[in-house]
Amino acid sequence: MAITEEQVLEVLRDVYDPEIPVNVVDLGLVYGVEILDDMVRVTMTMTAPGCPFHTQLSMDAQERIIAGTGAKDAEVEIVWDPPWTPDRITEEGRALLGWF
Repeated sequence: MAITEEQVLEVLRDVYDPEIPVNVVDLGLVYGVEILDDMVRVTMTMTAPGCPFHTQLSMDAQERIIAGTGAKDAEVEIVWDPPWTPDRITEEGRALLGWF
C-alpha cells in the first residue's frame, strides 16, 4: 500500500515542540512532504533559529514517520527559509493556544 502525504501529516500530529503544547503540523512547522516509493522526506522549520530542540524534534518526527506509515526510511530536513511566523498556525493550533 502506498504511503500518502495525509498519513505522514497524521503521524506528525504526535510530534510536539516541548515548549509549546501544539503539534508541529498545527504549528505550521511542516513546509513539505515528499514520498518516493517507501522513502519519506519532510522539510520543516522551528519557531526560532537556534531552537535547542531541533535535533530532538527531527529524530522524533523521523521515528514516528517510519513507525506510523511503514516507510523504509525517513529524512527530516530543518530549513530556516522562509522563516516561521505565527501566521502559519492552523485554526486547530490557534484553538489549542486559546487564540480565537
